[in-house]
Amino acid sequence: MDPGPSNLNSWNQGIEGQPNMRTEGHHDSNTNEVAEPIATNAAQHSIVGCRISHQWKEDWRVTYWKGVVVDQIAINPSLYLVKYDNVDCVYGLELYKDERILSLEVHPENVDTSQVSDPILADTIIGKSVDHRFEGEQGNSKLWRGLVLDQVSVMKSWFYITYEKDPILYMYQLGDDFKEGDLRIVPHVEVPPLNLDLEIRGKYVVYGQKDGTTKIGMIIHKVDSRPSVYFIKFENDFHIYVYDLVEKI
Repeated sequence: MDPGPSNLNSWNQGIEGQPNMRTEGHHDSNTNEVAEPIATNAAQHSIVGCRISHQWKEDWRVTYWKGVVVDQIAINPSLYLVKYDNVDCVYGLELYKDERILSLEVHPENVDTSQVSDPILADTIIGKSVDHRFEGEQGNSKLWRGLVLDQVSVMKSWFYITYEKDPILYMYQLGDDFKEGDLRIVPHVEVPPLNLDLEIRGKYVVYGQKDGTTKIGMIIHKVDSRPSVYFIKFENDFHIYVYDLVEKI
């Protein structure tokens, strides 16, 4: 399959329509544990590495979502990176502030942080341009040129990656793909990354689009493996965009 899907409004992870509102802890049939509702002051407690669930209310439609909180953005602590079940891209959401998020709950089954990591694989692919092969619905395959950005700190067998055709943040377990030849390092001499040597995290940028409109975003993260590459979170957009700012400037 191609990378994606990447639209929170188009995916229903469970129950479409209005689920029952939960005012007390409820039983999770997958774990035989009880999930705890999150109080408004719970933002002081780190939920990175925890599984979460919540309702999402967009206009008249309410959907139900489950996922893992994979990071908290230091420059904007209210912003969390979330990998939802059955969705390949990573979303950036202010979990405690966004009024469209209802009944946010943290589940007791935290992500297994003891996953076996492959340091040799990480050293081999992080910071490298790659061709990533995806199987299509008809059995045909497509190559996507991408850049492996980093290892996910709370899920060591997963890696952040982005693609030239779709420069948003994705997250995959790349070990098997690399071993099977579906992820190959691009065989050309890499240009040494240019370090802007500026502290621009937290700064706002204006991005001009092809249709002549502009959108405003904040620079939220610098990619250590490619110092000119940054994460940008645009207003009213769930995605995390990945840009080489030297090229964009």
